[in-house]
Amino acid sequence: MEKPALPDLLHAAVTAVGGVERPGQVAMAEAVRTAVDDGSHLLVQAGTGTGKSLGYLVPALAHGERVVVATATLALQRQLVERDLPRTVESLAPLLRRHPLYAMLKGRSNYLCLHRLHEGVPSDEEDGLFDPLEQMGGPSSKLGKDLMRLREWAGETDTGDRDGLTPGVSDKAWSQVSVTSRECVGASKCAYGAECFAEAARERAKLADVVVTNHALLAIDAIQGAPVLPSHEVLIVDEAHELVSRVTGVATGELTPGAVSRAVKRSAKLVNEKAADALMSAGEGFERVMELALPGRLEEIPEDLAFVLAALRDASRLVITALGDSREKSDQDEDAVRKQARAAIEHVHSVAERLLEESEFDVVWCERHDRFGASLRVAPLSVSGLLREKLFTDRSVVLTSATLKLGGDFNGVAASLGLGPQGARDEPADGSADEAPPPWQGIDVGSPFDYPKQGILYVARGLAQPGRDSNRADMLDELADLITAAGGRTLGLFSSMRGAQAAADALRGRLDFPILLQGEETLGELIKTFANDAGTCLFGTLSLWQGVDVPGPNCQLVVMDRIPFPRPDDPLMSARQKAVEERGGNGFMAVAATHAALLMAQGAGRLVRATDDRGVVAVLDPRLANARYGSFLRASMPEFWYTVDGAQVRRSLSAIAAKADGQS
Repeated sequence: MEKPALPDLLHAAVTAVGGVERPGQVAMAEAVRTAVDDGSHLLVQAGTGTGKSLGYLVPALAHGERVVVATATLALQRQLVERDLPRTVESLAPLLRRHPLYAMLKGRSNYLCLHRLHEGVPSDEEDGLFDPLEQMGGPSSKLGKDLMRLREWAGETDTGDRDGLTPGVSDKAWSQVSVTSRECVGASKCAYGAECFAEAARERAKLADVVVTNHALLAIDAIQGAPVLPSHEVLIVDEAHELVSRVTGVATGELTPGAVSRAVKRSAKLVNEKAADALMSAGEGFERVMELALPGRLEEIPEDLAFVLAALRDASRLVITALGDSREKSDQDEDAVRKQARAAIEHVHSVAERLLEESEFDVVWCERHDRFGASLRVAPLSVSGLLREKLFTDRSVVLTSATLKLGGDFNGVAASLGLGPQGARDEPADGSADEAPPPWQGIDVGSPFDYPKQGILYVARGLAQPGRDSNRADMLDELADLITAAGGRTLGLFSSMRGAQAAADALRGRLDFPILLQGEETLGELIKTFANDAGTCLFGTLSLWQGVDVPGPNCQLVVMDRIPFPRPDDPLMSARQKAVEERGGNGFMAVAATHAALLMAQGAGRLVRATDDRGVVAVLDPRLANARYGSFLRASMPEFWYTVDGAQVRRSLSAIAAKADGQS
């Protein structure tokens, strides 16, 4: 039977979702089809408004093999499962002569655990189990009310997925009714195994043609060696610009006095006195050393820290062995208590052991937080080798995002993923075939937006260069003038929360426009207010650079206070930069400038979200115009009309604002 033509399938899907077929979407679909049919790898830059979800879903569904789609944000996961996939599948089924199945799969802790809900949570303080309602101060407390809601919801939900609970509950409340994979007693041992929501989700995924998951679960599946995702022929990574940081996060180990203390409390009463005493002593020693630890990178583990880490590792191993010896006599409830204790102590053991290895491929540092105290962290120097080995083997991989070309090409992002330069021969420099980076193709399908006509990139070249001091009076004057010209309608993207706070405090007394500040309300409510109230400004930091979608006249000015280079004292970034330099490369461009370029591309993308949007992206950092790396950063951003003429920009903003006021 002849396969239906891809243009016919794409047309049917676009019509079903009420969209408009775009040239970039067609080009993307053709490239994805070629990649999945050939079993090759593809990087696709698809600008906002291209319709990239259908650009990869349609050819993937037409291919007929199982596809895993991994995204970075919950919003896109929901869009795929609740909107795009249902309509696409219905529209394609008559043409494909089959009805593809789809499913969502997340980590176990995202699903309600019926054992936890009905049997309670193992206590860190007391023997056995306790009633969470009583422990939380009764049903009248906030946590008690949340738990009552969760008990009611458990009888209504089909999936047990936390994202299906609206409104949501606090992390602390959710932790009362969820478990990690290490804490789970296992479906065969659990009294509620037959009804388990997490197990049901995994079974649905095994039967599905399309499995929608997240970057974190994809990383766990790759790193830990135990398959979490069902076998699949095609992997599509959406929001792929986030993948390296998400994989790094999953591969990072952390050890804190609080975590060690909880592990001690959970396991001490379950093992013999010798093992418990050894663990308690080691935990107290670790806490004493961490009280005096200074923040910063540890290129070598200090002798006193190495001593307590060794004691912690050895005591943890002793407790793990003791927990195993006493497992035979346990019933199901005791299994849950023991499983949680084992999970906590295994984490302590594995991180302590990794820290003591002092691998040249790891970076170790200490952090101090006013609220959480000190912590030790260990992260991989690079995840490129891991991704090359685990991601690009035995399947076709398509990576897509609106920002994959940095400085004008794909090579920077490709290198971070373990891929060689585009067009390079499929051979390593030393001729060892086992290290050859897999071949790949890159394609930029453009955007439906006319960036040079819809937006202006303005660099305030006359300002003083920003230093470490956040007091920039000339920058605040410039910002106030721009906001006034725009009539509010400003999204302020700051490189630090301190900078956002200082600007909000200073301008609230100078301007009549409402200024919302991240942290003063939930992010969702802030964005909703900003989108609905003309003349309002919203200031914030990292999550706003990538998480705001406000088409229309209420976002006509996007301001970046400075180029968002990583902090000079960032242990992981500085270590990665140093490693590039030791290999003879340009560490600043490969790490710091690439990091900044990605954020600036994402931040500038907040301005134009629809074909009739107009406005200005203003960068209040003269280095973007004056420094040698400025052209690299500008080439990573949408192709707006570029100027350093502040008077012209203010006139343009006033004209755009006047038009918006006239239409409202």
